[in-house]
Amino acid sequence: MRCAHRAAWFVGGMAGFLLVGCQQPSGTDTASAIRHETRVRAENALWIETPPERRFHNNREVVVAEMKGPGMITMIHFAYPHRAIAMPKEYHLNRDLLLRIWWDDEKEPSVDCPMVDFFCDPAGLREVVNTALTNKKRGWNAYFQMPFRKSAKVMLVYEGPEPPGEKLWAMMPCYSYVMWRSMPVPPQAPYFHAWWNQKAVLTGKEEYPVLRTQGRGEFIGWNVTVRRPGSPGYPVDMNEKFCIDGEETASVEFQGIEDSFGFSWGFPEVENIYPMLGYRPFMKGAAAYRFFLNDSIAFSKSLIVDIGYGANEDAMFRREFSKPGTQIQFSSTCYWYQTEPHLAFPPMIPAAERAPAPEQMFWPEEAPAPPSAEDLRSRGVKLHMACGRPEKEILFAEPGFGAAVTQGATWTGWPPPVFHCRSHDHEIQVELTVPQGAEGTLRLYLIDPDSFGGGRKQEIFVGNRSIGTFEEFQEGRWIDAPVTRDMTTDGRLLVRVANRAGGGNAVVSMIEWVAPK
Repeated sequence: MRCAHRAAWFVGGMAGFLLVGCQQPSGTDTASAIRHETRVRAENALWIETPPERRFHNNREVVVAEMKGPGMITMIHFAYPHRAIAMPKEYHLNRDLLLRIWWDDEKEPSVDCPMVDFFCDPAGLREVVNTALTNKKRGWNAYFQMPFRKSAKVMLVYEGPEPPGEKLWAMMPCYSYVMWRSMPVPPQAPYFHAWWNQKAVLTGKEEYPVLRTQGRGEFIGWNVTVRRPGSPGYPVDMNEKFCIDGEETASVEFQGIEDSFGFSWGFPEVENIYPMLGYRPFMKGAAAYRFFLNDSIAFSKSLIVDIGYGANEDAMFRREFSKPGTQIQFSSTCYWYQTEPHLAFPPMIPAAERAPAPEQMFWPEEAPAPPSAEDLRSRGVKLHMACGRPEKEILFAEPGFGAAVTQGATWTGWPPPVFHCRSHDHEIQVELTVPQGAEGTLRLYLIDPDSFGGGRKQEIFVGNRSIGTFEEFQEGRWIDAPVTRDMTTDGRLLVRVANRAGGGNAVVSMIEWVAPK
């Protein structure tokens, strides 16, 4: 049966198949027929056997493959740096190295990414990557099918501080090959694209821009990192919005970052890796990937992809994450096919700014300063405890005063100025040490900025006495309780904060002892 000039482009499937006009004998698998009717080639680069212009000894930019079409790239491989196995810290490959690919003599690249991020290895921090279309273990491999009609050029561009020479060659991937097939490409077959971005945003004020493109095509996957530098806490309540062909309201909108990658109620505590989607810890945040191979998101004119809060999300998130020091740093690599020409990508972020932000609380702002001893003494404070503060909890204590938490976990990650607390599902317990027979005022600061479980409700006990049940303290509230001499005869005082909401947890952020005036 002759099938000349009949073609179908499938982005779906494990790697997608390009079916082209061919002689297809009856009963023969189409893909097998393609393999027999076309020729496989391989382009080598970077190793000492290749010409000098294809190595980093003398160049910061190296063309690792250049092909004349029509044809299709079927695999890209980069080997580990020459010395990385023996000295992984010194020769760690990071975002200084870019992967760029051009189709059909175009002026602007269709692929522009840090090489490591292209392979679902954000910032190059992973030892192993194992997805349907990319993997890493002493080398990086990608299996995206990339058709071209006239030509294809694959280039590595190093933008770090090391000059060309023996050390740079040892730092870079030591060998590469690009597998491609010389074959006809049907008129409707779109081109492969990939682009990386990184930005820190106040999510209460703006959305993170993932992609803006024009043309006809299909979005087939992405990998994303999200973190609040220096903090183990970061919101996952933003939505992933796909506005197709100029629509003002996204017709594809996932409600929650973790849900869009196949998880729920936050990302799991340990990595979960599957062929089509997965999650891994990324510094103190999260990295996740997903391929939309069976449900690719098609567009005819344009596609805009953003990450931001949904229209009906609790106003608390926009309020709290508009405050200084609550920036969320995102990075993303998105993969899609589309017709050319594509919109030129924004200029690549300078190499020095592509590294993940440092693990510094409130980056890029300064951390709120704790109260000074002079200020506390002027108010008659004898003990000041910043519950859950990671650096130090007891910020001030006069002789004879102290505190020890006997039940309750630490938490940091709320917006400033009070970004920390002690928490427990049932009851927080703090034992105070005071001079025997001391009297004064015990003060507890409660704040519920995330309204966890619909709003916290908790009862406070000082010694054996309940001083009341409190709720609706989302904006923060001081609770004062008088302490008489008979309550401290043994020099100890137990403070308990009990959860009375039926869900969620109990929290307390500051405890003070104030002497009587």
